[in-house]
Amino acid sequence: MERTDRYSSPLSERYASREMQFIFSQDMKFRTWRRLWIALAETEMALGLSENGRPVITQEMIDELKAHAEDINYEAAREREKEVRHDVMSHVYAYGLQCPLAKGIIHLGATSCYVGDNTDIIIMTEALKLIRKKLLNVIDRLAAFADHNKDLPTLAFTHFQPAQPTTVGKRATLWINDFLTDLEELDFVLGSMKLLGSKGTTGTQASFLELFDNDVETVEKIDPMIAEKMGFAACCPVSGQTYSRKTDARVANVLSGIAQSAHKFSNDIRLLQHLKEVEEPFEKNQIGSSAMAYKRNPMRSERIASLSRYIMIDALNPAMTAATQWFERTLDDSANKRLSIPEGFLACDGVLDLCMNVADGLVVNKKVIQKHLMSELPFMATENILMDAVKNGGDRQELHEKIREHSMTAAMHVKQDGRENDLLTLLSEDPAFGRTKEELAALLKPELYTGMAAHQTERYLKETVAPVLAENREALGLTAEIHV
Repeated sequence: MERTDRYSSPLSERYASREMQFIFSQDMKFRTWRRLWIALAETEMALGLSENGRPVITQEMIDELKAHAEDINYEAAREREKEVRHDVMSHVYAYGLQCPLAKGIIHLGATSCYVGDNTDIIIMTEALKLIRKKLLNVIDRLAAFADHNKDLPTLAFTHFQPAQPTTVGKRATLWINDFLTDLEELDFVLGSMKLLGSKGTTGTQASFLELFDNDVETVEKIDPMIAEKMGFAACCPVSGQTYSRKTDARVANVLSGIAQSAHKFSNDIRLLQHLKEVEEPFEKNQIGSSAMAYKRNPMRSERIASLSRYIMIDALNPAMTAATQWFERTLDDSANKRLSIPEGFLACDGVLDLCMNVADGLVVNKKVIQKHLMSELPFMATENILMDAVKNGGDRQELHEKIREHSMTAAMHVKQDGRENDLLTLLSEDPAFGRTKEELAALLKPELYTGMAAHQTERYLKETVAPVLAENREALGLTAEIHV
């Protein structure tokens, strides 16, 4: 039954996918705690932990722990935490109730960060994998869009002022290139994720040295064995009680980078939709405005921008936490990272779903694009007109001044009188150029002014994007579900 009498996060109610929500769920967290306790117990047993010649941990204990690895007795843990005010020891107690034979060896030699920090690394790693998959699908959608529109001329802008033409596809490659940069950064961080391991209270493994009778060689085997059991290549080579909080900052910066790219993409779509050139998907029964029934607001792109700003600001939290840790550890990181890390991932997940949805359904209004381009093209054709007149014996400096004067007059007619751009008429009436309006109009072919845009797009998609998508073919084909 839905609870309506308390706060619920919009990230889970409106934006993030079920897959990402599960990664940061209680089930994922506490089942991972139990997997880590099992891995520790198995490692200690395999390394021959004994007391007075008898093994401390038996296979029966391990089997009992595994039998209850999934069925978390939450109520027992909650009631215990009310008494002891310690989440880890509350779950050790609750696990022990289910595993009376193994009760005494759960968490043996470990500190709270053994389950807390290792679980955080595991969860962030799984979340990065999901983000990576969605990021690839955004790139894939945009690549298809770029390829389809690679030779469609459009008016380009610098300072949001008309500039030399480009193509719709070439513009899309700029969005792709940003997201590919994010993918490179994500892969670097994902490839460097390491477990904390089992380092003890201050990172010295003193408790394990005691357990194994000062056998350094045996203690050094603990971390590699745990890492292998949990699917990681290695553990941190050195640490205090916690892994360095710079890891959280690096991960948050990856999310921030994706948010920056998504925000830029969404801004361009919002501006293009204002121009009526390119529009985001708009469903048949969608309402654009409660007051103005005719409106088609770019609400998905606006939501991308909104959530992206949240992610970029959220990345400051892990940075500040990393900067303010004291010596081997303090606890001022805990409450902050419980919020900042999950919320950064949940928001980024929602952003990428929106990006997929928008990129997959972009509407290109070719006639509007052509109209805008042709209204500005006479100005852009003046260089060709100038060179043509010079070839026919004209003086470049004089002709340049005449073009400048006629251009200013035509611009005034457009801006002050609301007339069509009549620059070609003005030039054709000037005997210095010796060309009829029809002859000058023949120069107004948009494809003459897009440079290598189409070629660059084709080459970029083939040589840069296609190999990445081919290498990750199994990750493609996602469908983004937009809740609201």
